[in-house]
Amino acid sequence: MSTAFLAQPEQQQTLEWLDGGTFSVLLDSQATEGQLTVGRFDVAKGEAPPFHMHTREDEIFMLIKGEALLWLGEERMELSEGGIVYLPKNIPHGYRITSDTADLLVITTPGGIEGMFRQAGHDVTTPRPKDFAITPERLAESAEQYGQITLGPPH
Repeated sequence: MSTAFLAQPEQQQTLEWLDGGTFSVLLDSQATEGQLTVGRFDVAKGEAPPFHMHTREDEIFMLIKGEALLWLGEERMELSEGGIVYLPKNIPHGYRITSDTADLLVITTPGGIEGMFRQAGHDVTTPRPKDFAITPERLAESAEQYGQITLGPPH
């Protein structure tokens, strides 16, 4: 049975993410009965995940604020403020933020990718372990457990 779900800002989990940025889990797979995950990145210039592809979910992301370079396979393009991209599973991709800051909305279907962010990141409402770091190894291990394939370093 489907049910509606409302998540106020104080109910949304924010995680420390790459390069000093954050990833907020707005709706997770539990809230959407596995149908999708919705998240939001608040990141700075230079933030770039490894070049990768998803094997389990399709991804949509919208650059609400800022500018970025985007790689889809071998093709490089610019993504400007308000731009949106649809990435079916198994499409190699990556991006790099080129503006001073960026605000990205991410939707994946089906849900579940939030587990990778939770495993690799750190919940900002809890004490930060003094040795915490999102190392390439930590990120790769989490990504692999959630069906992502790392194809290379960030572009």
